[in-house]
Formats: sequence, structure tokens, C-alpha cells
Amino acid sequence: MILKRNSLFVLFLAFFTACSSDRLNIDVSEVKLDVNYINLDSIIVQSDDSELLKYHHDFQKNITEIYDYQIGYCLQIGGVHDSIFTRSINLFKSDTGIVQLEEDIHSKFQDLTAYKKQISSGFKHLKYYFNSGKFPRNIVFMNSLFQSNAFSTHEEIGVGLERYLGYSNRIVKKLPPEPFYDWMKKGWEEEYLVRDVLCSWIMTHYIEEQDNSLVESMIQWGKILYLTEASLPDLEKRIILRYTADQYDWANKNELSFWKYLVKEKMLFKNSGLEKANFINEGPYTVGLPESSPDRMGQFIGWKMVRNFMNENELKIEDLPKVPYNQILQEYKIND
Repeated sequence: MILKRNSLFVLFLAFFTACSSDRLNIDVSEVKLDVNYINLDSIIVQSDDSELLKYHHDFQKNITEIYDYQIGYCLQIGGVHDSIFTRSINLFKSDTGIVQLEEDIHSKFQDLTAYKKQISSGFKHLKYYFNSGKFPRNIVFMNSLFQSNAFSTHEEIGVGLERYLGYSNRIVKKLPPEPFYDWMKKGWEEEYLVRDVLCSWIMTHYIEEQDNSLVESMIQWGKILYLTEASLPDLEKRIILRYTADQYDWANKNELSFWKYLVKEKMLFKNSGLEKANFINEGPYTVGLPESSPDRMGQFIGWKMVRNFMNENELKIEDLPKVPYNQILQEYKIND
């Protein structure tokens, strides 16, 4: 009986040690991060004319790129004179459809505290690995009128809150089927918001874009997704991939068959824009695979390649961006 208990204790200790030795399970409580959050949508909707003008001049100086995108592109307000600006904003706010949309945004995102906490934690994790790396100065919550979810400039990240209202939202349901395809709207879920913020910044500032072979693009995305995972280690893996539970299950079950398909058809080293789009870009499914497949299977395989490489090597995470793609490719193996 004593031996049995000791054996159980050894097994439990081994399990606990394995779990606690996860290289992404780190303490970031001492990491310092200075990031400013601005709810631009709330400011535009709730400010009177005098307040708007004050913010208008301030934002033109301090969040120039995001603000130009919001005012000039999303809201299509081209006027530069103060009187034209306030008149255009008031017309925007008085539109019946905008009133309903803003009601829904305010209802769902009335308190952004939890999102800010998760985003800050994500960037603290990223800074733990890349202490001298580039980090956003401002994170701006906005209403992009369904133009963008999360996107990065040199200094800021813009977050289109309306793109996280959910597939069942009343305004989302009324959007025209083109260019707002049904498969697109199914991805407008709140659970992806924090993931998108980190992924956007990492994609823009940490991983160099590859415009060569398909496999290089796959591994480029694998690095982006792995660093996103490292920044948000407590997030479900399917959310890192931007998959539903069923899509993530399908991708894991068909990893080997998809890889064999790529090898058999000699696609890995092709530099075809069409094939890269089919396997990398968002869509209703991955072109060339059954319609039951999730999209972006090329990204998924790239992520599995990078995870396999990092699990098999003691490479520092901050060194991952510079690892040649062929080194990662050579070590890829699938446990079937």
C-alpha cells in the first residue's frame, strides 16, 4: 500500500512538474508597460460641439493616423473647417441606423475594463520576451462602420468595436450580403477581440512579411500565431487560430492528410499568389479542401510547424522571428 501511494505521488508530481514547466507560463507582474486607452467612439457620440472641437484638435496631433482613418475613411468626413466638422459629426450621430448601432455598441461594451486588463497583460507577456521591442502608445476603441476589426499603425492600434457585436446582433443581420458575406459576420465575435489586438501588432511590428513560396508564408503566419499564443497563454488555442471548437477539431484531425496533399501536389515551394490566398487568407473554407474545412489551413499548419520547432528546441522566444523557414520546415513532424 505504501509503494502504491508513493507511485501515485510520483505520477502526480511528474504531471504537476510537466504542467508548471510550460515555457509560456511566466510571471509578468514585474513587467512595466505604459499604454494609453482611448474610447474614441464614446467621445464622438457623447461630446457636445465645444468638447468635440477640443478633442478634434487634440486627436489630430496625438493619434493622427487612427484619427484620420476614423474621420476621413470610416466616417467619410472630408471637411477640415471646424464648423463643417461638427456639422458632419452631428449628421452622423442623428442617423437612425447609427443611433441603433451606437446603442448596441454601448450596451455590449459599456465597461471596457476587462478588455483593457487582458490586452495589457498580453503586451506585458510580449515585453517579457522582447524588452526592447516596439509597443503601442495608444489603443483606440472606435466605430469603424464595419471597415476593420483590429489594425495597427506605427504608434497605435484601432479596434472597431462594432465588428465584435456578434453574428446574432440586429444590425449585423441587416448588413448586405455583399461585401459582408455570411462567413465574415460569423467571425465577428467578442471572444476574438483581445486576440486580434495582439495579433495585429505582432503581425505589423515583429514578423517580417514573406512574399516568396507558400511554405514561407505559412511559417510566417506560424510565427505570428505562436507569438500571439505566447502573449496570451491562457487563451484557448482555437481562439488564437480564430476558429470555433468544431473548426479547430477538424483542423487537428486533418493535419496529416492536408500536409500529404500539399506535398503530393508539390505546392509548398510554389510562389503563386492564388494558391497562397487559397490556403492563407480568410474565407468560408480552405479552397481545395472539403467545404466542411475551416479557412486558413495554411496558417494552422504553419502554427503547428512553429510550435513543434519551439517544443523540440531550447530557442529563446525572442529569437524566433529570425529563424530561417527551412530550419523550421525540416524539423516538422506530425504525431499520427
